[in-house]
Parts: sequence; structure tokens; C-alpha cells
Amino acid sequence: MSEASARARVERRLDELVAGHRFEIAVVFPIVGAVLLLASAWGWLPEPLAFNPYLVLAGVAVMRLPLIAGLLPLTDRKAAVAVLALVAYAFAIEFVGVATGWPYGHFEYLVELGPMLAGSVPLGLPVFFLPLVVNSYLLVLLLFGRHTRRAVVRLPAVAAVVVWMDVVLDPGAVALGFWAYDAAGAYYGVPLSNYLGWVLSATVSVAVLDWGFDRAALRDRLTQCPFFLDDLVSFVLLWGAVNLAFGQLVPALAAGLLGVALVETDRFDFSVLRRNPAR
Repeated sequence: MSEASARARVERRLDELVAGHRFEIAVVFPIVGAVLLLASAWGWLPEPLAFNPYLVLAGVAVMRLPLIAGLLPLTDRKAAVAVLALVAYAFAIEFVGVATGWPYGHFEYLVELGPMLAGSVPLGLPVFFLPLVVNSYLLVLLLFGRHTRRAVVRLPAVAAVVVWMDVVLDPGAVALGFWAYDAAGAYYGVPLSNYLGWVLSATVSVAVLDWGFDRAALRDRLTQCPFFLDDLVSFVLLWGAVNLAFGQLVPALAAGLLGVALVETDRFDFSVLRRNPAR
């Protein structure tokens, strides 16, 4: 079997796996994940299970499967270089952030989100960081359609959605005790410096992603692949539930608006809620 046919077989099998288990991946995993995270934060789970780093990483990896399956057929050499550059950038800016407080503000991890590099940054960081950028890019392609042909519209719009997603994510993570800022901010413990830092991170990351992937191919894949944005469905359910549980209404509303955007793009539809729709 040639390398090309072997890759095509892997891509087909992964597509079938995700399409056949959309409900479990996009709905069950984030809901169970939210329950386990909240139970951990509230002291309801025994020590071996509370914020177990390997359970956290495994759950996140499963929820990322739709995004991986969607991107894999589009990942040529140029796209692979872009992904590797984004991985390197994610680690570099996180190490700088933990060590110096720039650009997000001084913060530290309080929970091990999987194995930690140098005891300070999660090894699985790219699995947390890259989907924010990719999901935002895909959502903007669907929402703005032909207007995304212009970089002056496309890139700022994607960067804005990345920051919006962190408006949802960071307050929930701080409430769970994943990390904390030295200068606790007025926005549910998150300082303004964090979002100024995310403007920088989003701008750089979106530019790299835009360079690496063929926009027309991404648009075609979005048309052909109904589960491509299911990872964003998981994000809305998990972090919306966490923020609601802590009474954090603004980030919960922000998550809800992402859900509305998904409905508008016909991606948060009830086919996701039907068990194994591919069968």
C-alpha cells in the first residue's frame, strides 16, 4: 500500500469514526467533562480523580477529534509547517508569560493540565490553544462568506472571535482554579492585560494559519464535512455550563452567543443531537 493510499484510508476511517459518534463526542464528553471539573473544584471527587491531568487531557483529545478529522485531508507540507510554527509559538509565548507576566499579566498554573514542561507549562498546550484559532477561522469563513476574500476583513474578524472565545474560557478556568493572576482583574478575576495579550497572540496566530492553509480548500471541506465545527459545539457546552455553575453570567452569555452563531451557520443543529446519525 502506498503512503498516499494509507493516508487516505486513515482519513476515511477517522471521518467515519467521528461522523458515527457526533453526539457522544460533541455533547456527552463536554457535559461529562463539565460535571467532573465542577465536582473536582467543589471537592466532591476523591484525590486520585479530582482534576486528574490524564483524564483532563484524554477528554480534551476526544473533543478535538472532529477538528483533527476535518483538517487532516487539508494538511499538506505548507499547512504542516504552519501548524508546527503555531505549536512553537504557543509554547514560546506561554513560557514567556509564566516567567515574565508579558503579555497576559503575571499568572501561574494551579492545576496540572497533563504533564508539565519545566514544571510550569502543560505539554498539551497546543491541544488547548490551536483549536481556539482554527475554530474561530472556520466560524468566520461561514459567517462572513464571500467577504472573507479580503484579508482586511478576514484577519481582524478571526482575531476578534479568538479573543471572544477567551472571554468565555478564562473566567471559567480561573473559577475552576486552573490558573490565577497575581493582579486579579475586575472581570471574574481576569485582568485587562490578559485580553490585550490575546489581541497580540490572536493576530500572530491567525496570520500564520491564514498563510498555511488554502482558504478555498477549507471552505470546500466545511461544505462537505458536517462535523468540522463540532469541537466548537463542545466548547460552548463545556464552558457555558462551567460559567453558569459559578454564576458568571457574562461569559455564559458570551458562550451562548457563540452557540447562536453556530446555529446561524447551520452547524449547531439537531443532527448533532441524534445518536450516530451516520448509521
